[in-house]
Amino acid sequence: MRTLVCKQPFKLVYEERDIPKAKENSVVMKVSAIGICGTDIHAYCGNQPFFEYPRILGHEASGKIVEIGQNVTNFKVGQRVALIPYVACGKCGACLSGKTNCCENISVIGVHEDGAFSEYMTVPATNLIPIADNVDDAAGALIEPFAISAHAVRRAQVSKGTDVLVVGAGPIGLGAAAIAYADKANVVIADTSAERRAHINDHMPMLPTFDPINEKIEDYFNGMKPEVVIDATGNQKAMNNTVYLIRHGGRIVFVGLHKGTIEFNDPDFHKKETTLMGSRNATLEDFEKVQQLMAEDKISANMMLTHTFRYDELADIYEEKIIKNKALIKSVILR
Repeated sequence: MRTLVCKQPFKLVYEERDIPKAKENSVVMKVSAIGICGTDIHAYCGNQPFFEYPRILGHEASGKIVEIGQNVTNFKVGQRVALIPYVACGKCGACLSGKTNCCENISVIGVHEDGAFSEYMTVPATNLIPIADNVDDAAGALIEPFAISAHAVRRAQVSKGTDVLVVGAGPIGLGAAAIAYADKANVVIADTSAERRAHINDHMPMLPTFDPINEKIEDYFNGMKPEVVIDATGNQKAMNNTVYLIRHGGRIVFVGLHKGTIEFNDPDFHKKETTLMGSRNATLEDFEKVQQLMAEDKISANMMLTHTFRYDELADIYEEKIIKNKALIKSVILR
């Protein structure tokens, strides 16, 4: 099989390797589609923390099972599946409390161990979810980023009628807005980029967009500030500002990651009795919800997907058409 290996920063090389065999509790999946995440970009550029080379990247993937291990009873050959890339230890305090998404010893397929930039891959059966016939390969590969969004929405305790501001119209922000809307919340998306606001108008026309530089957020929520702010920017200035965007008694969820310090005025934080939460990865519950919403056509790949490429050309176009492409929001690699 043909495998694409990130040998070192800025170097992707195709290698011929043997097709893997299924182990007792695993399956072999023929990869159909791979989503490109910021982690894949950071790893390529040499600034992904806790990362070792060489590595086969790719943790957003869909495919078809071609072999099953002898202990696997819940899947069959030929079944279409999506990857759940988080391999949890099952023994730490987080796992024992059901929070496998933030396992103390978590290993992420495509980051800490080899991933989906390959024709075939071996996956623990517990790290797969079936996908419906009407969910195509590209959408299946995007279940994982949508699941991260779904987890943030669940952390925010969003329900029917909740006023929600999503800050940042990258893939995770767009996913969070789409899922909060599917939960019947009142959702507005904020982004400083006119191009990203135009993408929302084209592909998510039911959701209003907010220009945080030139508009007042109260104009979108009947004169009030939102009850929930989900920040998906990972931008220090934007994250510092969230405490000023919520109403008193409101909730903030940081799903975007800033590699540094967040600061805000404590009296402003306290007087609102602010609830502040982080959101990391996703659990099986989130993956199942996303798959169901896709099957019901309540969320779709084109809400975040802007570009598709072919696997055979990936090594040649990765830097120019993915890393440096300012118009790209989300891309999927197809076989």
